[in-house]
Amino acid sequence: MIPVWVRAALWAGLAFLWLPVALLVAYAFSGDPVPFRWGGFSLRWFTALAANERLLEAAWLSLRVAGGAASLAVLLGGATGWVLARHGPFAGRALLGTLAGAPLVLPEVVTGLSLLLLFVALEGLTGWPAGRGALTVLLAHATLGSAYVAVIVQSRLASRDRDLEEAALDLGATPATSFATITLPLMAPSLAAGWLLAFTLSLDDVVLASFTSGPSGTTLPVALFSMLRLGMTPEVNALATLLLLAAGLTLGIMGLLLQRRD
Repeated sequence: MIPVWVRAALWAGLAFLWLPVALLVAYAFSGDPVPFRWGGFSLRWFTALAANERLLEAAWLSLRVAGGAASLAVLLGGATGWVLARHGPFAGRALLGTLAGAPLVLPEVVTGLSLLLLFVALEGLTGWPAGRGALTVLLAHATLGSAYVAVIVQSRLASRDRDLEEAALDLGATPATSFATITLPLMAPSLAAGWLLAFTLSLDDVVLASFTSGPSGTTLPVALFSMLRLGMTPEVNALATLLLLAAGLTLGIMGLLLQRRD
């Protein structure tokens, strides 16, 4: 039996986390132009959001950047995690592990400034990337996401013995076949989890995007942050409500798929 005070603390914590979200959703249906004042039920801000090309373009750009950054992070982080987990001691292993995990502990301000200086230096030396935009934001987000993917993949493989892979090699399979038929399926759950985590981090990031973006690479969080200086509008509440709905539908679909798999 759970003590009463434990349940009370649990509900208080949940209320602290979710009450602001519930209020945001409620005010998205308010007809008052002040974002946090009730003015009667209305859908006017969803209509206004549909006509706000700036927010819609920023949201679409954020989705594209997040998808590309997450995919690149899975490739880089997955390979790093696999090397660290499946290859024994080698020259530079400690350095590789340190560099791979550095974005996890470095402040994002430091990472963002470092990447900005890198992009400026590369442009001066090679002409690429030409200015700051969606590409530089994608590369910056992939850098951060790959560190998380590497940790997840390494932990997944470290908890699995190499018996199956070694048995496949003993039975005549090539290293590539063993990787494709044994190792990659073992990595698949961690790669999927890493992709989702990298996608979420990219979609939510403000600091790295602020350092590495330009006029042609304004993501949704950067656009919303700039709107705070001029005053929020209830359109932001409507946009947040749609994002919450999309996240809820995604979680529901994943839950159904997992239930059917079990």
